[in-house]
Amino acid sequence: MSDRDHHLDRRALIAGGALLATLPGAARAALPVPAGNRLAFDVVRNGKTFGNHSLTFERSGDNLVVRVAVEMVFKAAFITLFRYRHTAIERWAGDEVVALDSTTDDNGKAFKVSGRREAQGFVIEATGVPRYIAPANALPATHWNRRELDGPWINTQDGKLVRPRVAPQGVENVPTAGAGSIRANRFVLSGDVDMDLFYDSQPSWAGLRFKGKDDSVIRYIRR
Repeated sequence: MSDRDHHLDRRALIAGGALLATLPGAARAALPVPAGNRLAFDVVRNGKTFGNHSLTFERSGDNLVVRVAVEMVFKAAFITLFRYRHTAIERWAGDEVVALDSTTDDNGKAFKVSGRREAQGFVIEATGVPRYIAPANALPATHWNRRELDGPWINTQDGKLVRPRVAPQGVENVPTAGAGSIRANRFVLSGDVDMDLFYDSQPSWAGLRFKGKDDSVIRYIRR
């Protein structure tokens, strides 16, 4: 089988939060830092784990640093078809993201993204992407902050701006890496991104599901 046959739509991996208050000028809820300051997921294809995705949270007063690490290795018949590594660091001041840095090795293809809060807005510079100012409501697509569902995303792999359509689909039981499951709200994303995102009642990121280009089902299973 070829690499093309097994290629996963890694745009869907790009890499819970409080929703914006409905009244203009109302304060936002606190950022949804999970208990234990960590989230970790197994990345599973058709029931078989082939990667991991972790996030750690470091708070200091009103400041927050979020570190993201993703590693995936996909093999067939003991042959490595692709290897993917991604790291990202988000820095927040209050409820505003002020810096973003990421590096990605997508099967030998390298990407870097840098974002900085400047007087004119959040400025993005990335490999192969013209420098731009992100919309005021754009957030890094790292999924831990459910507030990202309220606006455009900054793809932390390639720096491009994406605008998924979001449709709430009610509550489901989402499997965990243990024996149990999590009751979580499901959001179906379409358009620029095709996937399902899940958030528990805290709300913390509880899972992710999408289809690869070969129609395999890819899931993030929370540990």
